[in-house]
Amino acid sequence: MEKFEFKKLIILIPYQHSKMHLNPTIRKIEKNDSLFIYDCLCQLKNEKLDFKIIESILEENTRNPNYHYLIAENEQNKFGFISFHIQNLLHHSGLVGEIQEFFIVEQFRGKGIGKQLVDEIFKISEQLNLKSIEVTTNKKKTDNILVYQSLGFNLSHNKFTIYR
Repeated sequence: MEKFEFKKLIILIPYQHSKMHLNPTIRKIEKNDSLFIYDCLCQLKNEKLDFKIIESILEENTRNPNYHYLIAENEQNKFGFISFHIQNLLHHSGLVGEIQEFFIVEQFRGKGIGKQLVDEIFKISEQLNLKSIEVTTNKKKTDNILVYQSLGFNLSHNKFTIYR
């Protein structure tokens, strides 16, 4: 896959430094959010992804009632998004949710927006009586690990991967 330097086109106006002024709203994503989600994923992966494939997967996934995609925004800016997939697992004897993608635009990190998105995931989890919530990150992304621990996640598993 082609590596690239992502040019930030997402932020339309300068942000204000106070959490109070950001005043984010959390909502389900809509079709017109697909370019923002694509831009976030390209930044997250640090590579240019195929927009048509991302758009197609996003369209399919948003039709699944067990997949939740939320976006944080205000009137001027989109700050980030989170995706949460729920499945009924035998080894947990019930429903388990996993955060699949979680991204906050760099200029808005450290302002509590990620916590607000995760809090919405916690609400969904409580409503559905989930057994657990899981999140995976690359072990080299130590900043992510610290963020997840600060949100209450514990390191409890190792994940092994084969890429094809």
